[in-house]
Amino acid sequence: MTLRAAPPTVLLLLVLGLWQSGVIHSVFRLRSFQLPYPLEIGQAIVDRGDVLWRDAALYTAPEAAVGLLLGGVAGFGCALLFASVPFLRRGALPIAASMNSIPIIAISPIAVLWLGFGPPSKIAVVALMTFAPMVVNAFKGLYSIEPAPLELMASLAASPRDVFWKLRLPHSLPYVFTALKVGTTLAMIGALVAEFFNAQRGLGVTLSTNIQVAKMPIAWGAIVVAAIVGLALFGVVSLIERAVIPWHVSIRTREGE
Repeated sequence: MTLRAAPPTVLLLLVLGLWQSGVIHSVFRLRSFQLPYPLEIGQAIVDRGDVLWRDAALYTAPEAAVGLLLGGVAGFGCALLFASVPFLRRGALPIAASMNSIPIIAISPIAVLWLGFGPPSKIAVVALMTFAPMVVNAFKGLYSIEPAPLELMASLAASPRDVFWKLRLPHSLPYVFTALKVGTTLAMIGALVAEFFNAQRGLGVTLSTNIQVAKMPIAWGAIVVAAIVGLALFGVVSLIERAVIPWHVSIRTREGE
């Protein structure tokens, strides 16, 4: 674990060192009000930590987590339906997959019109953003099974329910967790952007407000806190993955390193 963490830690420290020393500002011809220095951002997080972490804990993080859960459940349900019904597989699957290309900026105002300025509209945006990756990945896991295992189940007179629980579902779980881990990033982006334009509270509101008044260290502090929350959400999904599918080769390979 320590060896795996060393390269990204070294790279992060290198970037922060170049940033703090002004190298990045010189290369890209930036001024401090355009890109605050790391120590300024850290001081802003310390000074305004009560506001930033409150917004993250009470609004942005729950919106991202609940939206990810709802989008994942809905996406898996649709993937199961598409894998079971050939007509839907041919017609509805491409439509569901194309939902990933819908611009979030266009969806957020519509969600507010339907659900109001509160958390439900933000959760709906996150769920929509995480829906399509789950549909595509879960469908691949449920449907792309080699003929041999299916023939073996048929030779044992397995019922469709047995085929699902003992073959299709276990085969799909690695794909499902891949979609969830991708969804953690999309969930935070969706929650922030939805709050940025149409919300009363949250990290997105803090970010938008401080950008408008040119308080960039606090704005960057909100970005850093959002990134930490996103990493924490990714870590939770990874821990659940280890607990649910410890037999998968990707988990065994990581544990063996």
